[in-house]
Amino acid sequence: MSNSLSENQKLNQFENLSQRQAFVDQQIQAQVKSLGLDQPWFSPIKILNSLYQILTLNLGNSRFFTTYDGSSSVNNLIMEKLPNTILLFTTSSLTIVVLGIIAGAYLTKKSGKVTDKIIAGMASLSMSMPPWWFSMIMIVIFSFFLQIFPARSTPVIAPDSPGYLNDLIYHMALPFITIVLMGFSSSIYYVKYVVLRVIDEDYIKSLGVIGIPSRKILLKHALKNAGPQLTTMLGIGITATLGGSILIEEIFDWPGMGNLFYNAIVQNDSPLIIGLVYFFTLLYLVTRLVLDLTISFIDPRIKTEE
Repeated sequence: MSNSLSENQKLNQFENLSQRQAFVDQQIQAQVKSLGLDQPWFSPIKILNSLYQILTLNLGNSRFFTTYDGSSSVNNLIMEKLPNTILLFTTSSLTIVVLGIIAGAYLTKKSGKVTDKIIAGMASLSMSMPPWWFSMIMIVIFSFFLQIFPARSTPVIAPDSPGYLNDLIYHMALPFITIVLMGFSSSIYYVKYVVLRVIDEDYIKSLGVIGIPSRKILLKHALKNAGPQLTTMLGIGITATLGGSILIEEIFDWPGMGNLFYNAIVQNDSPLIIGLVYFFTLLYLVTRLVLDLTISFIDPRIKTEE
């Protein structure tokens, strides 16, 4: 408080505006020099200052974008868009994994049959199909022909309105269905492959020899022993989608992290681009750490060193 008062006293002591502006410019230049901003990018002072700002999560301000409240802080922009990305991509990833576990476990009994071949074909098709193309096809079918869902997924009412959540979920329906359709068949095929590998183990085969029903072996023993691999699939899937799919969010105009990233690239908003890349990297590292600790807990064969 005393420092601010002294600065105000200094500003009020000048006789005219030119002297006051000269003092302000002098203070700005002193601050720029202290931070090393007048030096090249490889300057130790500038690099250390940038590292300090990043480590303290001070990601700076955006050049062109603001939050609904008018803030240009990169931190505030990320925190505003992150819940929407979590709502869309985490729920769709969980749905894909659940469908994969249920249908994949069922298809272990149908290995080599027509149903298995259909799922394998769908998995190959979904993995080779461009997400942006499939998203546009879904918009054409459900928004223009059938007119069930809106083409734009951005809610039409303000975030502080009472019915905003319902409107957000309604606008989320089409991109949610699109993501699930693109990912569930490959998830089913992966789960089926993992479970079949576990079933082929000798200790699982011995359970059938002693007379335990195959359904009980599948649900109680095979899926349990496949748990670490399925947990890895879930963790990596959620980690990859928390950043949002840039093309899908942009095509549907979903107000999430991917859409923000796309617009930042288009506008060449370097502070926002750097902040988003840093946030995605930090989020990935933290999630992988949590995933490794979780797997070491659920799998008794993996022990962390004391």
